[in-house]
Amino acid sequence: MKKLLTLLFSLIITTSAFAQAFFNTEFNKRKQYIILCDPTIQRIKTIQYLTDANLFDVKNKVRFVGVYFEDQKYDFEATKNYIEENKLDNFYLHEIKGELNTESVYRENDISDDLATVFKHSIGVIFFGGPDIQPELYGEENTLSVVTDPERHLYECSFMFHLLGGLQNTDFKAFLEQRPDYVVTGFCLGMQTMNVATGGTLIQDIPAERYDAFTPEETVGIGRTNLHRNYWHKIKDDSLFMFGNLHTINFTDHPFFGQAVKVSKRSTPRIYSSHHQAAEKIGKDLEVTALSPDGKIIEGLAHHKYKNVFAVQFHPEIPALYEEMYRRKFHPDDEAQSYKDIIGKQGLRFHEAYWRTISDAFKSVKKKKYKKAN
Repeated sequence: MKKLLTLLFSLIITTSAFAQAFFNTEFNKRKQYIILCDPTIQRIKTIQYLTDANLFDVKNKVRFVGVYFEDQKYDFEATKNYIEENKLDNFYLHEIKGELNTESVYRENDISDDLATVFKHSIGVIFFGGPDIQPELYGEENTLSVVTDPERHLYECSFMFHLLGGLQNTDFKAFLEQRPDYVVTGFCLGMQTMNVATGGTLIQDIPAERYDAFTPEETVGIGRTNLHRNYWHKIKDDSLFMFGNLHTINFTDHPFFGQAVKVSKRSTPRIYSSHHQAAEKIGKDLEVTALSPDGKIIEGLAHHKYKNVFAVQFHPEIPALYEEMYRRKFHPDDEAQSYKDIIGKQGLRFHEAYWRTISDAFKSVKKKKYKKAN
């Protein structure tokens, strides 16, 4: 009888989860849940790879819930189908519904209660890369941004603001005041979202605003060390060109990389970068942990108050950094190589250490206790 009830409960959970409102179901509150923003099929595959490879070391201990906004451009029905077809019993979906606009993002709004529910039942969240944030969200006119999914940014900036608070509304009580060990991390756009949501601004185009380069030809003249994505594909036709760039970074005097990630302050690991925008004015309570080789671009941020809040401008989640996969080149005269070969042993050790830091952050979150119903 007990086995039958357990099976029935599991079937109810699985079926209701695919309704894409996971936290509104009778889910298992004894499990721990990590939130994935923008849960496309590729994001799910990436997390599968990272956990299977034991880079993201939380396998069998947590479940993942993809949380997205109803008006985002991506068709998350495809993600739902992928989860169902592949019988993934550790991935679920939750759709946020409500009205959002630039005036309501940084205050209590139509999605605040839903965000509070998501926060209450999870141990942390990962914000992934993506397209440009509309400059209106950081008080500027659009001069060099290409905004293709504004609704996603309305939602993700509001979510991040609810978690951390910001300069836009200093009276707002951030969610992490209740649980300061909650994990908030992000890659590329994820770091930009962290900065914008806490009251910071962005460089809208690095080549134009930092190097006075306005054409692809002028941009490649900056030199590959200072390029944060590849512009050669706009000049020459070659299917082997990588879209981004594999350049080094430097660490600041901030203790995050030295103490949390445990890498030498003098090391200069090579990372994969693919962006044309970057953090400019820094948001509330954020501190710079890493910079580009010339010091003009911020490569890492960490929160002054919450130890498990940190993000990077680069992409440590790409599987090709860890295995011999496809071969690419940056310059027309380069020999095509795998990303793993290009970053070398030092880069590989750095990325593995960074994922250990992310894994340890999630493991450090105190498990929330729930009272049994009478």
